Amino acid sequence: MKRIELIAPAGNLEKLKTAIQFGADAVYLGDKRFSLRACADNFGIDEIKSAVDYARKKNVMVYVTINCFAHNEDIELLRDYILELKKLKIDGVVVSDPGVFSILQKIAPEIKIHLSTQSNTLNYESVKFWEKLGVSRIILARELKFGEIKKIKENTSIELEVFIHGAMCMAYSGRCMLSSYLTGRDANKGDCAHPCRYKYSLGEEKRPGQYFDIEEDGQKTYILSSKDLCTIKHIQKFIDLGIIGFKIEGRMKGIYYLAVVTRSYRHVIDEYLKDPKNYVFNNEWEKELSTISHREYTAGFYFERDSINMQADKNIAYFQKYDLVGVVKNVFKDNLYVIECRNRIRVGDQLEVLTPGENIQVKKIEKIYDLEMNELQESHANDIRITGLLKDLPEGSLLRHKK
Repeated sequence: MKRIELIAPAGNLEKLKTAIQFGADAVYLGDKRFSLRACADNFGIDEIKSAVDYARKKNVMVYVTINCFAHNEDIELLRDYILELKKLKIDGVVVSDPGVFSILQKIAPEIKIHLSTQSNTLNYESVKFWEKLGVSRIILARELKFGEIKKIKENTSIELEVFIHGAMCMAYSGRCMLSSYLTGRDANKGDCAHPCRYKYSLGEEKRPGQYFDIEEDGQKTYILSSKDLCTIKHIQKFIDLGIIGFKIEGRMKGIYYLAVVTRSYRHVIDEYLKDPKNYVFNNEWEKELSTISHREYTAGFYFERDSINMQADKNIAYFQKYDLVGVVKNVFKDNLYVIECRNRIRVGDQLEVLTPGENIQVKKIEKIYDLEMNELQESHANDIRITGLLKDLPEGSLLRHKK
């Protein structure tokens, strides 16, 4: 079996390090100008170099997204950018625009090209077409059913990748113009305002100010908004099918989301590969995914019973059971940890400690100090030192508090 890749988003260097620490085999990142997440922190060339250097030490792959839909004024900038990427020896680029694809082949043929889900690849003839042109991996459209993916796999030999977790878009694989129409922000250049998440009502031009809620089965509806994708119970099916890449959505998400999602899917993949015949799904892996900020979950279009129930209903709001309160920076001495405080921490708090491989444990905060070792009763921000945690916690471990 080829190497299975759990691929996590990296909106900045801190997120990249978190993804790697919590189990990612690969990360994807982008430049603000040419990726589809213009509002993420993103990476300049020097930062991409730092990311590649760090990932290399951890045996992790780095894929750079150039999946915008380029306009004429972007072309020369793209050429220069690709020539810079060429020097960094990245592991691949994610592309959707045939023009960008053509430039890559001409000036950087050694860089592997992954075809973005934005290209809406839905059938094996399309896969064969792109394979002949030189694409090394296809990131399939999210609208495919499992049986359709199986048919594609049976009729092609190219590497295939699927999305397994994260926000879903109401347009075909994200090719949406709604944001441009309503706000002037172009989703296909990474600046989506997410108008599909707005609450819509029915109005009539001769009755200004009078609106009627759109209802389905007696409930108000967010007619354009989808539930979030979650396939954690189905990963073994995709592995058996021969899928290579398992992609998590969320370059705009925080490190807590990234750590929990990556860690959960890492456990599933590792446990299944260890002993496929005796694999048993652990419900705790799925429960963990309820601790992060998320909408109601669905398995998307992959399975029939889920695909008819993807539209968000009255539960459009995000659910979140825990707050991230701190990040372990280093050990000071004698189990005294330096913590980057992200939320209020008080003496006596029962905090859950999240590490890459260990079971989650609850620990009581015994003492808090500032960096000059003045004792405190609580802290809301800044770096602090605390006692009462586990021994030998790795840097980057997270502390959380139940809401």
